[in-house]
Amino acid sequence: MRLAEPVGITAATLWLPEERDRAERAVREGRLTPRHARDLGHEDVPAAVEETAPDMAVAAAGRALRTAGIEPKELDLVLHASMYYQGHDLWSPAHYIAHRIGADRALPVGIQQICNGGSTAVQLASTYLTASGGGASPRRALVTTADRFTAPGFDRWASDYGVAYGDGGTAVVLSGPGAGTGHGLLLRSTASTAASDLEAMHRGVDPFAPVSRGVRDRVDMRVTKRAYLREHGNERFVEVNRRSIRTITADALDGAGMHPRDPRLRYAVLPRFGRKTLQESWIAVLAEETSAEPLDFGRTTGHLGAGDAVAGLADLLTADLLAPGEAALVFSAGAGFTWSCLLVQAPPR
Repeated sequence: MRLAEPVGITAATLWLPEERDRAERAVREGRLTPRHARDLGHEDVPAAVEETAPDMAVAAAGRALRTAGIEPKELDLVLHASMYYQGHDLWSPAHYIAHRIGADRALPVGIQQICNGGSTAVQLASTYLTASGGGASPRRALVTTADRFTAPGFDRWASDYGVAYGDGGTAVVLSGPGAGTGHGLLLRSTASTAASDLEAMHRGVDPFAPVSRGVRDRVDMRVTKRAYLREHGNERFVEVNRRSIRTITADALDGAGMHPRDPRLRYAVLPRFGRKTLQESWIAVLAEETSAEPLDFGRTTGHLGAGDAVAGLADLLTADLLAPGEAALVFSAGAGFTWSCLLVQAPPR
């Protein structure tokens, strides 16, 4: 989507718990085979012991707002995206986060788009900010994500194929037109595409249950994916995945007025999937579509649920990887399926 004007990314933060969960422990306990551990490529991932998912989002939000020099009362919109259980039933973590940080004037909105929630929230926030017009003062939005993948309902090493799940929170402060300078990055364009028939990969042949985990006592995406593949085979997903990556790459570049081999285009920030999945399903495709260097920030974090894209923005800023005028593509994808790309650029001098 071509934005009428770039949206300012004033600050972005990745907040991780101090504890780590090691792959070798999962192998020793028989939850992960040595081969699958090698395919994932993670020695360990962050694991929240005391921290709740919404409180990790609050911590990330506070840090991002301090870095941006923005008071919570200046926020117009707070969007929170998550993949897994947030700690209460029939409850809004977005409102909790807004309340905890003091954003009492903001509209809190929850986003439930599984692993693609962070990108979806950024895309919706950017649409809101650019559609609102200049007004007397610039509009500002906060996007947070947070997930905690803990037993007994979830096994971060064995609940899925090709992905290990790490705990953490992310936050990004977005500023609309008229907010002036001081942005770490500019969001130039966004792109998304979906293949809704692939929702069955995470449903399988399971019956609809009256309560969460009513069919089995642990989230097990391996079971539903095996059921889908027995009926449909793997070719459909492989073909759609490749086409979708190509589509969002081309659309994001077109929205920013850039060529796939544009010398300003430095990096392609990958989703935080396992090493084998990235090599076979992402890096090989992107090499055909752009000269951007692939970056895998997920070796030390694993997949952060809804937070991969916002964490990618945070890592770009923290490492100061983009020189003035240089750009990066930030990718994510999630069950449903939906694929997204955010094209960001460092402000020119």
